[in-house]
Amino acid sequence: MAESAVKLQEPRAAAPATPGGPLAVAPAGREGRTAPAGNGEAEILPLECRDVSYAAGGQALVQGLTFRLEPGRRTVLLGPNGAGKSLTLRLCHGLLAPSRGSVRWLGPGAAQASARQAMVFQRPVLLRRSALANVVYALAVRGVPRRRRRTLAEDALALTGLLPLARRQARVLSGGEQQRLALARAWALRPQVLFLDEPTASLDPAAARAVEEAIGAIHRAGTAIVLTTHDLGQAQRLADDVLFLHRGRLLEQAPAAAFFAGPATPQARAFLRGELVL
Repeated sequence: MAESAVKLQEPRAAAPATPGGPLAVAPAGREGRTAPAGNGEAEILPLECRDVSYAAGGQALVQGLTFRLEPGRRTVLLGPNGAGKSLTLRLCHGLLAPSRGSVRWLGPGAAQASARQAMVFQRPVLLRRSALANVVYALAVRGVPRRRRRTLAEDALALTGLLPLARRQARVLSGGEQQRLALARAWALRPQVLFLDEPTASLDPAAARAVEEAIGAIHRAGTAIVLTTHDLGQAQRLADDVLFLHRGRLLEQAPAAAFFAGPATPQARAFLRGELVL
């Protein structure tokens, strides 16, 4: 199936889940989105990073990062290679602890933040089994009752346009299909926040478009998106908000429309002109 002609399906209504359970389908919310993913769960956002720095081997890799991520938004971490985008994403997700400063979930559900967020890496690791079984396994690990796993997994595959490939072995899928499978596996857990590290790196335009459409569907289903990219076109298509990083420092945080219309720093202006930013 051509990735440029992917058919995405909205998630179907699921049977009622245990109150407060982490994988219930969210009710309809404002602006056409379900809100937030995780039916009835308290929101974990905003996320506040305050004066965050991270050092390794005696070298500061990111310094003095202060910003806030709000619910329901698509936030793009933008900047040249080596700017610290992926590292910042890992600090937000909790994979790394800052050397200085704080990363804090401020929403009423903050105590459950680790269970209500997910991350998809640039090169996802898939199991040697079918696409459907990859998603079912993630649900089993999370402790979802067996009777609900298949329905949730099929919903996730449908949302990302992969349901027709449910029985195909994951490792024979194309690069773009594998990336969408990683998105489906993450979204099956109904995270409130999904972190994506360069989700279309090395993909051809048709595959990248299919991945972007899947990201859009996940956002409409109620999940806040935080992603890294150095692709200006992708940032313009996907972002509600932009964080522009350069040499490990946050130079700008602005609504996407304002940033692309008139960035405030010379480094960002040069980056938007396509110049090499050193």
